[in-house]
Amino acid sequence: MQIAARTTGSPIINLSVFFAFVIITLFVVYKATNRNSTTSDYYAAGSAFTGVQNGIALSGDFLSAASFLGISGAIAVHGYDGFLYSVGWLVAWLVALLLVGERLRNTGRFTVGDVMAYRMKQRPVRAAAANSTLVITFFYMLAQMAGAGGLIALLLNVHSKGGQALIITGVGLVMVFYVLVGGMKGTTWVQIIKAGLLLICVTFMSVFLLGKFGFSFSAILDQAAQNSPLGGELLNPGGWYGENAMTKLDFVSLSLSLVLGISSLPHVLMRFYTVPDAREARRSVVWCSWSMFIFYLSILIVGYGATALVGSDRIVNAPGGENSAAPLLAFEIGGAMLLGVVSAVAFATILAVVAGLTLAASASFAHDVYANVIRNGKADPRSEIRVARLTALVIGFMAILGGIVTNGQNVAFLVSLALALAASANLPTILYTLFWKRFNTTGTLWSIYGGLGSGLVLIIFSPAISGSSTSVIKGMDFHWFPLTNPGLVSIPLSFLCGFLGTVFSKESSDSKKQAEMEVRSLTGIGSKA
Repeated sequence: MQIAARTTGSPIINLSVFFAFVIITLFVVYKATNRNSTTSDYYAAGSAFTGVQNGIALSGDFLSAASFLGISGAIAVHGYDGFLYSVGWLVAWLVALLLVGERLRNTGRFTVGDVMAYRMKQRPVRAAAANSTLVITFFYMLAQMAGAGGLIALLLNVHSKGGQALIITGVGLVMVFYVLVGGMKGTTWVQIIKAGLLLICVTFMSVFLLGKFGFSFSAILDQAAQNSPLGGELLNPGGWYGENAMTKLDFVSLSLSLVLGISSLPHVLMRFYTVPDAREARRSVVWCSWSMFIFYLSILIVGYGATALVGSDRIVNAPGGENSAAPLLAFEIGGAMLLGVVSAVAFATILAVVAGLTLAASASFAHDVYANVIRNGKADPRSEIRVARLTALVIGFMAILGGIVTNGQNVAFLVSLALALAASANLPTILYTLFWKRFNTTGTLWSIYGGLGSGLVLIIFSPAISGSSTSVIKGMDFHWFPLTNPGLVSIPLSFLCGFLGTVFSKESSDSKKQAEMEVRSLTGIGSKA
């Protein structure tokens, strides 16, 4: 019992701080949200947020359980190779800033499907975009809900799978409530609050750690090396991805997915529509990049600090495994109260990110499939919003089930799979649509389904699912693809499929629509139509 107490602090304090956050944010959602009577209100908050506000919310959308729990744990256990996750995610925002953000904001209205289908045949392309969005968001949700399970196990000392499943269900229900009540406006304010708390939390922990070691990062690294089974190798490349040529190739695949995946995530792309114009969209990415730079600089200190003060063995053997590094460090340096605060922030991170994912997925189905495929663009706004809310309930249920199944997996690893799918299915299609005049409907469908299908097949038959000690399915081995991340194959294949589909298709592109899209994407003329 003493060991459990030392590990988890006071469950009463942990729960009290978390419930306080939930109550406050629910009140903010209620006050900030109007009646959401139009699709623009529900999907894009009426495009009323400034670039600064949306930039912080953007960082909140991506600073998820994978960033806070997964990367800090990866650094604490694997060292240098774990930190490379954060480098890839930070660099990735340059793609969004330079290639995607401004043009996407000018061209679309609510979803990625608006851009992909702008100059193509509406029904097949919107259906494909919706399928892609639903699959990607589901994989991303698995990571967040898995993080919730590990955090619950640590904080409340709930070791049984049944107990963790019940609380994962509770977390999922609160998340769905955010979406149903708040829409994009309420979800954005939750993201802003969460991102602010998260940045304050990791900055405080990193400054405290530096002070404890005489403001010498080298001292933290020396102590971490002494407190890890890897020893000095903790500070060198290869602790995770350097065993042989195949693991090095796996790291290249991972890096490609990280750098190209962020600017393809549906819930991230959807945020560009919450600002009034392209200038504010650019400001959003700049503010987001600076927020993430501060966060990942701090998380490097937090990760190695966890190894130095807690130890890799204790982290790996704690409930939640690698994902418990940051909470354990919080308890080590600040006792039960700081653990409660850090835990509340981590819970808030999971709630807010999954709420954003649910909103993106439900918007894609309601706007792309229901309104534009089933109703041929003639859907009543209220019925469209009603369909979006019903879809959110279904997606929330699926996220809860998925979280129960993947409970205990490293969340940063699970997110990398979602990023690989996003980079495979969405990015080639978006870039071709925005920059290649000849691109047509056939090329669009080949690109989306080629990237999404190949990514899914390679994931299912990879060591990520079976055949290794860290696989989702234990005790079985049906893998034949050697890499845990499919990005190295599926991303180039998607570009190739889009190219071949366009070149070998007898269909010609719509030159009038293409010219209209080019003017709109560059100037913003007509973007409010």
